[in-house]
Amino acid sequence: MRLSRRGSGYRGPVTVAFCLLFAASPALTQQESAAEIGKKLANPLGNVWALFTEVDYNWSEGDLSNGDYRTGQTILVQPVLPIPLTEDATLISRPTLPVVISTDQPDGIRDAATGEASFSTNDGLGDMQLPLLYTRTPSPGERWQFGYGPTLQFPTHSGGLGTDTWEAGPAGVVIYKTEDVTAGALGQYWWSYAEDGSDVQSTSHGSLLYFAFWNLRNAWQVGFNPTITYNDKAAGDNQWNVPIGITVAKTVKFGKLPVKFQLGVQKSIVRQEALGQDLQVKLNIIPVIPGLVKHPLFE
Repeated sequence: MRLSRRGSGYRGPVTVAFCLLFAASPALTQQESAAEIGKKLANPLGNVWALFTEVDYNWSEGDLSNGDYRTGQTILVQPVLPIPLTEDATLISRPTLPVVISTDQPDGIRDAATGEASFSTNDGLGDMQLPLLYTRTPSPGERWQFGYGPTLQFPTHSGGLGTDTWEAGPAGVVIYKTEDVTAGALGQYWWSYAEDGSDVQSTSHGSLLYFAFWNLRNAWQVGFNPTITYNDKAAGDNQWNVPIGITVAKTVKFGKLPVKFQLGVQKSIVRQEALGQDLQVKLNIIPVIPGLVKHPLFE
């Protein structure tokens, strides 16, 4: 399966999603200020339904590129769906689907003199991730919140942009909140439990999103939210990617529709030696969507 960007018939998932959003009215958030909504959207365990969309511009380098940058552009679509189980317990689903617009990938042919690989440009879908997080609503004034549950990964990719394995593992979140700051970390780890083909290798890898946002005036926020990645099956100098960065956010209301905008820049202080992401610019557009489950499933 390949995605074509040619012709007038193509409609991206973000375009379709925004058409649906502007046709709906998130009534539950009409009385909340933009600043209050921005604080909730900074918390992965918040009770706001939202459609996280992220546009990433990536620059990667390493031995395979002989020190030259290789580029890629990806759109991440991640609806956040908190489902109330009881009055004080919630199940939060955060399915994430990468839509790769363009990425340079080595094709295995290397120059004998320089060791540089030749590259081809691919586009398509990546593998979908699905964390399911159980959390209890903190009491008024309580600063800590925790969430835990399973996380799954499915081979939804095309164009060689993922693995041919079905994966599962644990996920956990810890949040610290005050009036001025929201900080925490979301960790996930996956092992393969089934493969599509006898020659497919098993997988073992994880990620850690660490973040902190400080609340400023007029619904502005500043902070950071990089994701550390680890691949246990890679060689020792290709296992880790550790970025640092800064992000600026602003939440506004377009009529009844609250939308949060985030712009961030990241630099990897540790990256894969063969070919690893070194720089990233990411833009988030996060509209609040109507909650489809308004009452607890279990009284």
